[in-house]
Amino acid sequence: MPIDPAKAVAAEPRSAEISWDHKDVQLYHLGLGAGVPATDPDELRYTLESRLHVLPSFATVAGAGMGVVGGLSAPGIDIDLAAVLHGGQSITLHRPLPTGGRAVSTSRVAAVYDKGKAAVLVLRSEAADEDGPLWTSDASIFVRGEGGWGGDRGPSERLALPDRAPDATAERPIREEQALLYRLSGDWNPLHADPEFAKLAGFDRPILHGLCSYGMTLKAVVDTLLGGDVTRVRAYRTRFAGVVFPGETLRIRMWAGDGRVQVAVTAVERDDAPVLADTLVEHS
Repeated sequence: MPIDPAKAVAAEPRSAEISWDHKDVQLYHLGLGAGVPATDPDELRYTLESRLHVLPSFATVAGAGMGVVGGLSAPGIDIDLAAVLHGGQSITLHRPLPTGGRAVSTSRVAAVYDKGKAAVLVLRSEAADEDGPLWTSDASIFVRGEGGWGGDRGPSERLALPDRAPDATAERPIREEQALLYRLSGDWNPLHADPEFAKLAGFDRPILHGLCSYGMTLKAVVDTLLGGDVTRVRAYRTRFAGVVFPGETLRIRMWAGDGRVQVAVTAVERDDAPVLADTLVEHS
């Protein structure tokens, strides 16, 4: 079996120094569609270095780190990238992210779950600088065809949406070239750029990175319900429920509660096909 669960989980954590500056932050924000309109003061917070703040989801690409693809080279894991999909993502923020800095990122395989016809790898990364912890990030990676060894199936909780109309709804178009721009932040999986590779993975054309829709959604929540204040975000998690293609539109429905915002994200052009589910932003 290409995945050895015991070996993967027992492997020593890998640490690396990562760094980033304002250009990395600006590129990431542009990859999410920030900067439209270009002179809007609210958008300049994402694009102009003199006013820059950092969307917390930047933690998923800061310094390129171990990354999703890099984590798949851990001991005990030998799989085909064409069988891989990003199943879910969570981030816990320990304090606001600086626009530039250096940190040590420590990464490991936290768990391997057996879903029968697939395996799920939980890749955990923790980053800290000289002032202490910055963030903890968990990526759940779905690997088709690698389950069935009789292991723990893992958690399967679902987050029920409120039984009422959303408090806010935003629509965000995905530009035709957006995946090509977003991948410059460090996720080079050819599934998002190469039509032939996408066909091998079962898609008729490249799909948008799940982490791009993840970042676009957090930006919509911050801008719509949190007064544009990125420092209010404490934690953010989602399950990737379906794909979305460049050229489509995300419909982002939001329900505000006590210190939390529940979110559902769908693809408008495909009859609101699910894109992100079980999505929660915790905030101050």
